[in-house]
Order: sequence, then C-alpha cells, then structure tokens
Amino acid sequence: MSVDTTTQTTAPFIATVPGTARIGANRELKRAVEAYWAGRSDRAALEAVAADLRATSRRALTDSGIDSVPVNTFSYYDQVLDTAVMLGALPPRVEAISDPLDRYFAAARGGAGHSGPDHSDTDSVAPLEMTKWFDTNYHYIVPEIGPDTSFVLDATKVLAELAEAAADGVHGRPVVIGPITFLALSKAVDGADAPLARLDEVVALYADLLGRLAEAGAQWVQIDEPILVTDAVENLPALAESVYSTLSEVATRPSILVQTYFGDARESLAALARTGVEGVGVDVVAGGVESVKSAGLGDKVVVAGVVDGRNVWRTDLDAALATLESLRGSVGSLAVSTSCSTLHVPYTLAGEDGLDDALRGWLAFASEKHDEVVALARAYANGRADQDEAFDAAATALASRTNDPRLHVDSVRTRLAGLSSADWTRPDSAARRAVQHAALNLPALATTTIGSYPQTTDIRKARQALRTGAIDDAEYTRRMRAEIADVIALQETIGLDVLVHGEPERNDMVQYFAEQLDGFFATSNGWVQSYGSRCVRPPILFGDVVRPTPMTVDWTAYAQSLTAKPVKGMLTGPVTILAWSFVRDDQPLAETANQVAFAIRDETIDLEQSGAAIIQVDEPALRELLPLRAADRAAYLAWAVTAFRLSTSGVADATQIHTHLCYSEFGEVIGAIADLDADVTSIEAARSHMEVLADLNGIGFANQVGPGVYDIHSPRVPAADEVTASLREALSAVPADRLWVNPDCGLKTRTTDEVAEALTNMVAAAHAVR
Repeated sequence: MSVDTTTQTTAPFIATVPGTARIGANRELKRAVEAYWAGRSDRAALEAVAADLRATSRRALTDSGIDSVPVNTFSYYDQVLDTAVMLGALPPRVEAISDPLDRYFAAARGGAGHSGPDHSDTDSVAPLEMTKWFDTNYHYIVPEIGPDTSFVLDATKVLAELAEAAADGVHGRPVVIGPITFLALSKAVDGADAPLARLDEVVALYADLLGRLAEAGAQWVQIDEPILVTDAVENLPALAESVYSTLSEVATRPSILVQTYFGDARESLAALARTGVEGVGVDVVAGGVESVKSAGLGDKVVVAGVVDGRNVWRTDLDAALATLESLRGSVGSLAVSTSCSTLHVPYTLAGEDGLDDALRGWLAFASEKHDEVVALARAYANGRADQDEAFDAAATALASRTNDPRLHVDSVRTRLAGLSSADWTRPDSAARRAVQHAALNLPALATTTIGSYPQTTDIRKARQALRTGAIDDAEYTRRMRAEIADVIALQETIGLDVLVHGEPERNDMVQYFAEQLDGFFATSNGWVQSYGSRCVRPPILFGDVVRPTPMTVDWTAYAQSLTAKPVKGMLTGPVTILAWSFVRDDQPLAETANQVAFAIRDETIDLEQSGAAIIQVDEPALRELLPLRAADRAAYLAWAVTAFRLSTSGVADATQIHTHLCYSEFGEVIGAIADLDADVTSIEAARSHMEVLADLNGIGFANQVGPGVYDIHSPRVPAADEVTASLREALSAVPADRLWVNPDCGLKTRTTDEVAEALTNMVAAAHAVR
C-alpha cells in the first residue's frame, strides 16, 4: 500500500511478471498504429485498440493467478521513448509538432508523425537513433540529452494506466524505466556532458513521481534497472545505493521494487540491500542464485525470475523449485516471476497446429509461462504436492527431448568433429581485392542496396494464396519471378552498379532459411515485437541443423539472367540466425552456430557455382549477442567470428564476400568486424552521422566499407544534397577506392515510390561526388 515510511507495511504477493507484450496476439496494435500513421484512422480508433489490448492483458494475468499485475508496460512504440516523454526529454526539433502523439511518433520514426488530413510529412524531422535493448532483438529509441534539455515530470501516462486498471478492479503495479538505466542508455548531444552527470535532477523527478503514485493509490512501484547487470557504468553499486537510498527516503510513496534482468546484478544487489527499498527483482535464469544468497536481502521481498522470459522452452519445474528452495532463509519473502518481461516471446501456443506432440511438449510461450510462474509460486508456498499434476506433466514432456533423434544427427556431428582452422581461413584480403577488381570492374563509389525491396501488397497476397492452396507452387514462382523482374528493371533505370533480386519470396531474413533447414520449426502466429510496429516470427531451432537442398540459388540465378550487371546472392549469417531464433538450450551456442555455418557455407558454394560473383552474408546481430559483462566477451566474439568465416571461406578469391551490420553500438565489437574479413562491410551510419568510420579507422580497418548514407527506417526521403553531404562526410574517413554507397538497411518496410525516389537521389549523389 502507499505508505508513510515511518510506519511502512508492504502488501505481499507471490506470483508476477516484470512486464508483458503489447503488440497484440494478432498484431492488433501494429495494424492500428500503421493505419493512424497513414491517415486511414483517427486518434479515437487507435486509443480504443490500445485500451482493449491493455484490458485483455490485465485479464489474462489475473485469470492465470498472477497476484501482482504490472501496468504502464504498454507502449505505442517503445518504453524508453515513453520514459523520455515522462521526463520531458524529447529533442527540440520535434517541439514544433503541437500534437503530443504525433510529436512522440516523429521522435521515433521521423516525418511529422502522422499523415492525416491535418498533417504533412513534408514538414519532416529526423528521428532519434535506434539500437538494441541490451542483448535482445528488441530495439529501443535512444534519447538525446543536450545542454539545454530541461527535465520536467509528465506522469500523465503512468497515472492514466494505473487508474484504468483500478477501474477494472485491478490493483496495478506501475512499471517505469529507472533513472540510472535511462541516463546510461541516453546519448549526449551538442557538446553536453555525459547524461549521467544529470542524475540528481532526474532522481528528483522520480521522487516527485513516487508521491503522485502514492496519492493515486499505488501499493507498489516497479523501477526497472537492467543496467545493473552490466559493467557499462563505473561504480554502479555505489550509484545504485545512492539513488535508491534517496528514493526510499521519500516520505509518502508506494513500496519500491527495483527490478533487474538479463544477467546477474552481483555487487549491486548488496548495495540495494543497504537501502530502504522493499523489493528486489532478480534474473536467476541468466544470473544465478549465489549473489542473491550473499547479498543480505533478509528483510526484502525478492522477486525471483526462475522462468525464462526470453526463450520458449518449457521450464523444468522441479529444478526451478529447487532453486527457489535454495533461497529460503536468505530473503525476507519470495515471489516467483519470469526472468524478464514476456515482451520477448510469443503470446500463446494455442493455435500452433503445425507442432508435433513432442515438440509442443517442450515449449512454453507467454501464456504458458504465466501458468508456470503460478504453479511454482503455489508449490513454493504449499509444497510440490499442491501442484503435482503440473510438475509431472513438465517432467514427462522434457524427458522426451533426451532421446529424440532430431537432436543428434550423426552426419552433422561427424562434420563438426573434423573442423580445422583451414575451414575458416581465406587468403590475404588485399590479394583478393585485386582479383575481384579485375573480375568485376566496378567504378569508385559503387552503388548498391542491402538486399530486400518493398514487400508489396501483391507479394503478400501471393504468399497468402500459396498458404491457403489458392495457387500452386508453379504459379507462386511465376509471380515472384515477375516481382524480381520489376525490381531488376527498377535498379537498371535508377543506375545502380550492383543489383539484388529484392527477396520477394522471403517472408523474413531468418524465417525463410529456417523453413528450409532441418532442425527448425517456423510458427504460424509466434509474433514478437522488434521495434515500433515491426514484428517478427522467430523460428524455433530445436535440433541438429541440416540443409537438404539449395535455398536461394534458383532465385538469384534467375535475377542474374535478366541483367549484365552483377547480382548479389543474399544470405543470412549464422550468428544472426541464432540471435533471431529461439535456440535450443541443451548444447553450447558455439556448437549450434557452427552447424548453421556449415549450411550457409554449402549455400555460398552452390551460389558461386551458379555464377554469382558477389555473395552477401548478413550479420546484423553480431553486436546483439555480445555478453553484458566485458570479461565474457572475448570467448563469444571468438566463436561468432569463426562461425561467420566458416560460412564464407569455401569460395574462390574472385568471389566477393559482403556482409551487413545495422542498428547496434559498434564500438564494442569493432575488432570483431575487422576479423570477419569480409571483402565489403556495409554498416548502419546515417542516424549516427558516420561515427562508426572513426572506430574502424582507429583499428586500421583496410577492407572496403559501405556506411549507410540514408536511414531507411524513417519514411523521410532524403534529398540528393543531403545524401551528398553524408557521402562527403564518409569520404573524409575512407578513400574512394574502398568506399561503397548504399542505404542503411534493407528496403522491405518502405514503399516502392519512396525507394525509387530515395535511390535516385543516392545515385545522383554518388555521381556528383565521383
């Protein structure tokens, strides 16, 4: 309950989750937001969909037996951007947009935020940067903190969602991103000091927020501080102790739960134990229990995340209960939770009719994880016998994995056992460049795109018709070939130097391959939010990986038959396939990565033999899997680089290998990018204003590079002079004979008109600078 800290009591709970998905089980929010952006619906329609999704989520949690329901985990785009709004920290360039929601969307995606009758994207603004949320595939919007940023509390959203829950009969637990995490993830601009220098100002606003939440009837508030599981900030334990000592001394406030996730908070747990906060949330899936036991949390509520919130495997309930029992006596009281928000997993297994019984038994999506949390909480409180049925069912299902033949394929194991360094080594890159230059005869500042072109309505209709049986494989192939011919013709007209086939046949850059590789299962409705309205269906990698037949050769060969210009073969790299899948948890990731790498290696060889002179193997997720603690990174980067090079080292010197990386903080993996030894590396650089090139130069990077000269994640079409400025900026760091000209990323999410205009301007800029 809301309390005066001099007479504090803490309302107990035993089962909860740190947060939930908000996009909708059938992507209802995606459709509503995109309709609003396009001007096809109004604010009232959008808000109605949002309110229904929030109500559905609260009802699902309470029905499952969760007794502390998080609120304010809903977002129209991103929770970090929501926090920037709450703290008055949107950039000055969006201030002229008077409507608060359109201002919010403009900060997220550029433009005017809304293209309705009273709004125009001609009055456009550049969006904030976007990068990965810790080591997940979720992208957050990076706040900008300048010297003139004036923090002002706006608690409208959190108070409204708390009141909405109360009206529904639910005592909600408001959730907000914590002040340390918010500032640590923000970016200093315009010469400002590091954002954390302004921590005292922001903590004062959180103190004010606590009072307002108490006044509104909140019993608990959850303050998320995942930054505490990293070593990204100096003296984090001391910082945590200072901040939460201050906040716990607020006279009238809800009970405070400081929530950590994605790893082990270590020394910061002991620091929090010395403060007056009532609860601490810990991830004991990624973190472990020893630091929890030794932290001195004997007077705190510990929310133990023993159910994996990031992967889809069913929990071993007996093992999880043993973990909980090991904490008994080390903590004041204990509640059970998922390890993090279930934002990162699909909604439910219901409707996944393509699963065989064995595989279904191994899995748990969000709804099933909520049931696991409740079963564990009740077993911890009342003994295992209280939940025998649930525990026995889990044990029986999980036992079936041990001997399933799909998890142990002898041919795959034999090939892996014979690996040597010769399998991931190519000759000197300078020698390769000379051979490739003679073979390809490309101009300086060669222009290309990253791979995908718009997924048009016709493409989606054809894919749906194939799924339902309305058309057969032959008709589908005919339609996709027609799309490829259109894309090749468009690129020829625009004047690009190296072409792509546009990937119309691919639903997703990972799922497409998963559907053709043994050892994977592709869900029918397992949608997960990646950023904003962008959703993906991560495949499930459950067994040993085998490539039965070539996957891309026919499409690429057909595209090449339509043009004399080189057409890139387009593949996804092994690390990205792992990062954007739900991966088996019964063997080391490095071993699984090499299995996938062999499949991609075989595909590169077949592409080369079919006539492809350039093959791009994308690794946008290289940074994403980087461990959050510096001491763990070298081992990861070693196997990640090896897997990429294993996948690309089977081709001749004359075959040019490209790779692509995007939307990450690259500085921490810059050496690994060089170690990939791709002949050409295209990389996101537009939103960060070419900052990555200085990092590359700092390590003596000598291969060719294509820094993105415009941002495709915004609806803005850059003018030719804007692209020219970006290109000249790049040339100040990279000589023309090593510089390629390309967008930041694939063009799948843009319209054909936007693509044609933007690429025309890009090619004009390249010609002008040449």
